Amino acid sequence: MQDNVPLTAGVDHVGLAVKDLALARGFFCDCLGWRVVGENQNYPASFVSDGIGIVTLWQVEDPEKCVPFDRRRNIGLHHLALKVVDRSVLDALHARVAAWPGIVVEFAPERSGKGPKVHFMVREPGGTRIEFACVSPAAG
Repeated sequence: MQDNVPLTAGVDHVGLAVKDLALARGFFCDCLGWRVVGENQNYPASFVSDGIGIVTLWQVEDPEKCVPFDRRRNIGLHHLALKVVDRSVLDALHARVAAWPGIVVEFAPERSGKGPKVHFMVREPGGTRIEFACVSPAAG
């Protein structure tokens, strides 16, 4: 092996613990247009994909005793960022996601810093922060 050569080849999948598996699966599949590519009823878990990436949704053992993630105090996933093809799709997606039951919008589409990236952030019905982002030359 050579120094400074990555020993990995991208992200295989991201696993999210969710309070309500059916709600989380519905958000990813019905709202975002993903599809279920596998399930494990014993865990229980659903594996969903947009055709490029896979997210594993794991049902927490006791939804009444689960603790919401606090991005300022906890170690772990700060947010999941999903790439969107362009600004028009980002705006249409924002309108759809913002109207979805149980969604909390943190902010509407805006520039990310000074660069050409435009993004918005929500909490899906189970509380996981999800960012949607695209590169928009018009934003620069």
